[in-house]
Amino acid sequence: MQLFPSSTIINKTLSKKALFGNYDGSPVTKEKFDADISKIVIAYEVSSLTTPIDKGLEVSSFFVLNVTLKRKNFDEKNIVLISRLINQKLLFFLEYNDKAKLAVYHTKLFQSDWYPKDKLTFELLGSNLDAVWEDIIIQVGNITVKPGITLDEQIKINEECDKLLHQIEVLERKARAEKQPKKKFELVQEIRILENKKMCYEQTNQN
Repeated sequence: MQLFPSSTIINKTLSKKALFGNYDGSPVTKEKFDADISKIVIAYEVSSLTTPIDKGLEVSSFFVLNVTLKRKNFDEKNIVLISRLINQKLLFFLEYNDKAKLAVYHTKLFQSDWYPKDKLTFELLGSNLDAVWEDIIIQVGNITVKPGITLDEQIKINEECDKLLHQIEVLERKARAEKQPKKKFELVQEIRILENKKMCYEQTNQN
């Protein structure tokens, strides 16, 4: 399946032995990696030399890696590890049997939904590679960046809202199970404080 122009194609297999050439971490990590990852192919290189897109101030190129998985419920730490070992801007095309998804690491791993492999498409959007790379993160992570907020600021806002929502859900479960009225009241008060804090973040998100 071809996602990008012919001029960007590399299609070079990257052996796991070469990938781990300078790795000095735990052997257990290698075993877990091998349990998830079947094959890695450097599929494309997108740059100002391979496309008509101008290089950016921060991004001059990025690579697309086609990663064949041994299981659908893979450990995302293994994809993050590839990013760290290669230390380049990487867009991942992850495939398992007839399904595929996209992933990109930017402060954390963002992933798209699974799609039939032959239905997964992608478009390069942006006036330069900085803009293209940012749009990739937005597309893969399904992020809505509000006016006046940078992508990184939006990610922090979203993460904080998700964290608060999780805390609220935990406290709500505790409050429902709590038999003592005084303790239940204290939990409800904690929930209200977190809900107000979450509302402040959401309002920032909407401005």
